[in-house]
Amino acid sequence: MALNYLHKFGWFVGLVLLQALILNNVHVAGYATPFLYVYLILKFESDVSRNALMLWAFFLGLTVDVFSDTPGMNAAASVLLAFVRPVILRLFMPRDAVDSIVPTVRAMGFSSFLKYMVACVLIHHAVLLIIEFFSFAHIGILLLKIVASTVLTVLCIMALEGIRKKSEK
Repeated sequence: MALNYLHKFGWFVGLVLLQALILNNVHVAGYATPFLYVYLILKFESDVSRNALMLWAFFLGLTVDVFSDTPGMNAAASVLLAFVRPVILRLFMPRDAVDSIVPTVRAMGFSSFLKYMVACVLIHHAVLLIIEFFSFAHIGILLLKIVASTVLTVLCIMALEGIRKKSEK
């Protein structure tokens, strides 16, 4: 159990540093920014308590906020994602799955995992960017940023999943 939390803390530190030092400076065409730190929230076991997941998500989002100079926006979006994640996971988890799984392509199947990941990332990015914009005056640009950032983040997560899958063999 302690080793599992130590492993998660290592991912926490690595993803926060990657987000703060590199990914916050990546803006594809001025619209898409990858928020790879949500990968940690997506990879928690299915049987983890909602409160524990929300606590991890809060500290993850708050740490990204501190390094990004954003006043609680990432924390709010991450906590909401952690709150709705069990429902989304149950929605896309295969019926014959065991009680406790770690959401992966291998455990859920490619299609189910992709749907789960896209739904979670879309919710997170929608909340984050709506809070950032704080206006619906330019809804077209807001929607474009949400979709572009979601696509870029999903591509980055799938690349990371591919790398992790190869290293596990």
